[in-house]
Amino acid sequence: MISYFRDYADLCFEAFGDRVKHWVTFSDPRAHAQAWHSYNSTWRGKQQGLVGISLNCDWGEPMDISSPKDIEAAERYLQFCLGWFANPIYAGDYPQVMKDRIGKKSAEQGLDMSRLPVFSLQEKSYIKGTSDFLGLGHYTTRYITERNYPSRQGPSYQNDRDLVELVDPNWPDLGSKWLYSVPWGFRRLLHFAQTQYGNPPIYVTENGASQKLHCTQLCDEWRIQYLKGYINEMLKEPLLSHMQMVTEIMVPTVCTLCILISAVLLLLLLRGQS
Repeated sequence: MISYFRDYADLCFEAFGDRVKHWVTFSDPRAHAQAWHSYNSTWRGKQQGLVGISLNCDWGEPMDISSPKDIEAAERYLQFCLGWFANPIYAGDYPQVMKDRIGKKSAEQGLDMSRLPVFSLQEKSYIKGTSDFLGLGHYTTRYITERNYPSRQGPSYQNDRDLVELVDPNWPDLGSKWLYSVPWGFRRLLHFAQTQYGNPPIYVTENGASQKLHCTQLCDEWRIQYLKGYINEMLKEPLLSHMQMVTEIMVPTVCTLCILISAVLLLLLLRGQS
């Protein structure tokens, strides 16, 4: 399937690359790296476009911020969600916590090797760096705590994580049972992605709220509030970088202008006295 997808991507690059300058290989990943390399080696020089991927992840907040176990569980939640696919692209391998956890679980289940595939050195080098931007989908937030009871499930993604997801009953609920409006989680996820993966360009590729009520007239004030809250939180994160950029540029510029103006005024003063 990987080679088939690369051929399909090449067809799209050839047919639409003179107009399309931003490509998202997948909304959630599979054969991403070959498509990126194909564009990079064959089409980028002529078309000057960008190729990225789109990954979905909710924010995981520690249930008890003073509990090291809950903090570790929340980090594990994010690595099993976003890190599962972003880490190979930005660091060349699966997150260490995934390799450790799944390897341990696999051994407990009597397997000779981990259920998580192992990248060869060649594969690591081939996958790492295959993204010109990170597409990020996000909808809601969960409180995360360490699971302190044995799971009855067999081998599974849920069992490998060893954590419990909770919600605050005061969070506004929306049209889907899993969806709660928690704008502050969006900003924390954006900050996590920025710091975790070396501050890549981020495009928000998914966000929104499902239908809450069945009505014949306009009745989506709740959706307006959802989007307003999330957009405002999104704007806060780039604002910090923008303010830093403004500070780095404006402060030296203003100081230089002040010196020049002072010199001109001094010259005028001396000329007037003479």
